[in-house]
Amino acid sequence: MTTYYGLYGQKVQYLASDPTDVQIGQVWYNSTSAVLKVRQDVVTNSWAAGGNVNTARYFNAGLQVGTQTAALIFGGFPGPVNNASESYNGTSWTNTPSLPSGKSAITGFGTQTAALGAGGTPAPGTTTVFSWNGTTWSPGTSMGTAKYGALSAGTQTAGLVFGNTYGPDTVTEEWDGTSWSVGGSLNTTPVSGGGSAGTQTAALVFGGGGPPMLNRTESYNGTSWTTVPATLNTSRGAHIGGAGLQTAALAFGGDTNTFTATSATEIWNGSTWTSNPTGLATARSRLAGNGTQTAALASAGFNNTAGVANTEEWSGIVATTKTVTVT
Repeated sequence: MTTYYGLYGQKVQYLASDPTDVQIGQVWYNSTSAVLKVRQDVVTNSWAAGGNVNTARYFNAGLQVGTQTAALIFGGFPGPVNNASESYNGTSWTNTPSLPSGKSAITGFGTQTAALGAGGTPAPGTTTVFSWNGTTWSPGTSMGTAKYGALSAGTQTAGLVFGNTYGPDTVTEEWDGTSWSVGGSLNTTPVSGGGSAGTQTAALVFGGGGPPMLNRTESYNGTSWTTVPATLNTSRGAHIGGAGLQTAALAFGGDTNTFTATSATEIWNGSTWTSNPTGLATARSRLAGNGTQTAALASAGFNNTAGVANTEEWSGIVATTKTVTVT
């Protein structure tokens, strides 16, 4: 009969308390509680329905603005463009004071109480910037380059805006809380309609194009962009939902090469993308993404026909473990 000793080359430890540094698959006997224990994998990644936005929309800003329980979205189609702004408390969306003017294809970064909205309509883009202090929107300092449907990362005092849905725009602009300056150029053209995550000095961009849609990944170190060998498993564009950090990100939604919305969700661990078995309940592109790799928010978007109000909350516990009692 095969034994634990035969498999692992060691005997089951007899301990008075649980060890602090336990490997997956390790077995030990706790003499104090008189139970045999083993540490096993626990991986749970799933989307669940959240509260609907009050104004169904797409191509609105929400990229990297806030968290799963304290998010902000603003602008978007249809209207033909609207100025609606809403905040999320983890359960429901509440209308907040509107943008100074209607804006679609606007990007944003920051938190629920301190954010910036940049660029947007009319096409092929504007240098317009709006600033949010948690109570009101006001005009901000204009960018140096007109942007339409750009991507973003960072905070209200250390932000990043890059790419453009119109034309081969590889320009990156950095915001220091006072002024804009030009950063390193993206490597891939076209660079439109991808997803983003991270901070001003450690950003990530993925996908984009259309058609053909791209599966590229690039990382930013605060000075220059580097093309990462690892690519998305599902090539996609038309604004992908993104959340998290440069080393721990989440990509969800977007359009495939046939301009069909996808529900595909992928997890980035800093070196590779892994497809999650289940994706968004509502396939969509041009959506807003907020939060972290383990607690993200997917809001609004385009479902191939019209703007949607659906919000989905992501609960992800990646490669963690727990201790269970063997009976």
